[in-house]
Amino acid sequence: MNTGIQGIRLRRAVGVAVTTGALLASGALYAAPAQAAAAPTIVAKGGYVMNNGNGTSLYTKAADTRRSTGSTTKIMTAKVVLAQKNVNLDAKVTIQMAYSDYIVKHNASSARLIVGDKVTVRQLLYGLMLPSGCDAAYALADKFGTGSTRSARVKSFIGKMNAEAKKLGLKNTSFDSFDGIGNGKNYSTPRDLTKIASSAMKSSTFRSIVKTKKYTAKTVTKTGSTRTMAPWTNTNTLLSSYSGTIGVKTGSGPEAKYCLVFAATRNGKTVIGTVLASSSAAQREKDAKALMGYGFGKL
Repeated sequence: MNTGIQGIRLRRAVGVAVTTGALLASGALYAAPAQAAAAPTIVAKGGYVMNNGNGTSLYTKAADTRRSTGSTTKIMTAKVVLAQKNVNLDAKVTIQMAYSDYIVKHNASSARLIVGDKVTVRQLLYGLMLPSGCDAAYALADKFGTGSTRSARVKSFIGKMNAEAKKLGLKNTSFDSFDGIGNGKNYSTPRDLTKIASSAMKSSTFRSIVKTKKYTAKTVTKTGSTRTMAPWTNTNTLLSSYSGTIGVKTGSGPEAKYCLVFAATRNGKTVIGTVLASSSAAQREKDAKALMGYGFGKL
């Protein structure tokens, strides 16, 4: 009797051991479901990140709420210029007193362009995107708008900016300025700005400009001599502080607060996104880094 019971117990023990071994071998006992990283908390009032490869949303926070965009507006300014048919980047533009007066009037960010100097379109794009020169933005709007007066040309150029937004299917974006110093109707959203930047990044010229940390322009003076400008430094500090950063543009203002449209590539994959209305230049950078880290984690 005892022998039979012991035999049964032995067979059961062996069966349990075999089953347990099989489970261990298959990893079934330890196959806990993978925990997705929690979405980061950002200070910015609006945020959005997408996979630039396929347009998939990776993070949203008030992504479709319209807000003032500050100088991130200049992404569209550059996009419109580069979208011109047969654009000649080496064409020269003479800097007018009106551009200088505009900077003074608005206490605006400047590329410190010198009245009377001849500056190429390419140089103006660097002056637009690196030091965020509103004088460069004005010069480009004046050059690429159409009309017999400066105000008509500027109005025409802003019309082209809105036409580009419409072409991209953006329903929450409106421009009433060439640089972000708006008159009440200059707004976009984190999602829309990200889509504008993603589209702009299709241009190799745009990509080259926005990933450049520093650029020195050589302009032609009234007398025909060469002026070496003070170097323009990119206001996008992510280029030096976040590995893989490839762009794109900062923005700030009393209403806009602190904004940043950002993009980075790691292991052949690119995330692109926007934070609007953060609390400081340092905080918008922290917000962007948190969103890029989260975005890469979801790819």
